[in-house]
Amino acid sequence: MSEPPALRYTNRMRTAAADGRPTLPATISEELRELIIEGELAPGSRLNERALCDRLGVSRTPLREAFRVLAAEGLVELTPNRGAQVVALSAADIRDSFELMGAIEVLACELACERITAEEVTEIKALTFQMLACHARRDLPSYCELNRTIHDRINRAARNRVLAQTYAKLNLRIQNLRFRSNVDEDKWAKAAREHERMASLLEARDGAGLAALMRGHLRAKAEAVLEAMHEEAGG
Repeated sequence: MSEPPALRYTNRMRTAAADGRPTLPATISEELRELIIEGELAPGSRLNERALCDRLGVSRTPLREAFRVLAAEGLVELTPNRGAQVVALSAADIRDSFELMGAIEVLACELACERITAEEVTEIKALTFQMLACHARRDLPSYCELNRTIHDRINRAARNRVLAQTYAKLNLRIQNLRFRSNVDEDKWAKAAREHERMASLLEARDGAGLAALMRGHLRAKAEAVLEAMHEEAGG
């Protein structure tokens, strides 16, 4: 099983202290980002400063600095006299975001198949193996963390700085939705199989095949998220 959020935070703080990095607000931002991605801080929910300070063992000053970091990333909304709350995307926002992300990732796949090194392919295959092991253990948080790393590595292998920056910014906006799309067991299993196929296509440098698979992969993610929203709204 994965570590509880509080324990994960403590371990990250110890690592940061030992290495002399990162700053406290950055560390808090990272933990809050994970809580948002994993759905513990749900879309639209208000961020209670006192409760979060107690949970994370920090004062309000670095917590508020972390809120500003997340607001700049589009994950949190800051409202005068009302504090901070997690951004909630509309169905139209979700469709538009996944549509754009699909185009970005398809291009990244095509470029990566032209430019990736053998060492990078080996790394992605190893990460995929680890991710599939997490799926077998039903460890969704660790699975999603490895999933993010794999997508990041494919985008990095594309060797297009502007594409990478655009991808990173948009991915922050929808990463919690990508997490939620794997809650359904059948959809999660299908996504895992697709990632196994992605690694093979990448190794074969099959840009067209990988692009087609990624396009369908992102389309299925969007459909899963919208279906879950529909069910949560009572049909």
